Amino acid sequence: MLLRATHNFTQDQLADMLEARQTIISLEKEKCNPLITLAFKLAIVFKCRIEDIFIYEGEIHNEKST
Repeated sequence: MLLRATHNFTQDQLADMLEARQTIISLEKEKCNPLITLAFKLAIVFKCRIEDIFIYEGEIHNEKST
């Protein structure tokens, strides 16, 4: 994760801060999406917005009522 490296954190340091060792590894390998609580914690650690860390790539359906 570029953001982690920019802040000079190792995977282990970040995982220890967030108590999420396996999740950090999976996120960096793009094998999973974070829970919203973890996304908020990461944003706090890196002092940025969630949108600065994660890009939503799914579909958004807008349904209009008739």
